[in-house]
Amino acid sequence: MRRDNQSSVSEFLLLGLPVWTKKQGMYYTLFLGMYLTTVLGNLFIILLIRLDSHLHTPMYFFLSHLAFTDVSFSSVTAPKMLMNMQTEGQSISYAWCISQVCFFLLFGGLDSFLLTSMAYDRYVAICHPLHYTTIMSQKLCFLLVTVSWVLSCTSALLHTLLLARLSFCGDNTLPHFFCDLSTLLKLSSSDTTVNELIILTVGVVVITLPLMCILVSYGHIGATTRRVPSTKGICKALSTCGSHLSVVSLYYGAIIGLYFFPSSSNSNDKDVIVSVLYTLVTPMLNPFIYSLRNRDMKGALGNILSKRKFSPC
Repeated sequence: MRRDNQSSVSEFLLLGLPVWTKKQGMYYTLFLGMYLTTVLGNLFIILLIRLDSHLHTPMYFFLSHLAFTDVSFSSVTAPKMLMNMQTEGQSISYAWCISQVCFFLLFGGLDSFLLTSMAYDRYVAICHPLHYTTIMSQKLCFLLVTVSWVLSCTSALLHTLLLARLSFCGDNTLPHFFCDLSTLLKLSSSDTTVNELIILTVGVVVITLPLMCILVSYGHIGATTRRVPSTKGICKALSTCGSHLSVVSLYYGAIIGLYFFPSSSNSNDKDVIVSVLYTLVTPMLNPFIYSLRNRDMKGALGNILSKRKFSPC
């Protein structure tokens, strides 16, 4: 089929968030504040890790990449949503819509793989503390991040290429605030059987397997912690894993709520609201979780502030 027939729809209309028009200004201010907090908070985490040598460890190496991913993940959808709310526009071009799908899947998958790498790091730190520095070498850390990027890029490109082959000749209205893959498939006039099959197959690799690995890691951590006779060992395990567990619960909780408990066919409001949760709320909360519940981050911030306070002019 010729390219001009495939893309007869030159743009899509995003209906946006299910909010009252009279209160759109209030919601615009709220989501703008959330997005700016996400960007500044995660950039602060990256800067803090770079500046403090005590945080040059595998756990914080993964955390810096997670912070970068969270900024990128929110930036794929939030600026366009905010611009549409401000201008009261709804259109998004075909090319930008496909690009948005690609980058959304890329950074969403990268989040999942990085959280899995962090869980493995915690498993080694608690279950094999004497061999931690040997196992979690710099080479392995770079390898885990590289594999995460390769798998995420492969997944995103596969979905994007299959999506670009579809024909959109009828309705171009998306009941969402960004170009969601599953919503786009419902608008296509082509056969989407292959796309849906790939979604299920790749979803196992990108979401299900990483979640299972995280659960297995924490299963071993829990078993090891129970064998530790002292309360000190339990407290140490909770302090090092608490922040990561909170982020994992937010991230996978939203995904499970969206894809395993879908809304009725008559309403997409729940899907849109849950999408806000994992595209804006979770990336915004991550810096607070790691800053407020992590003694190393608090210590690093204190060291930097004290150095600036007592440094000569």
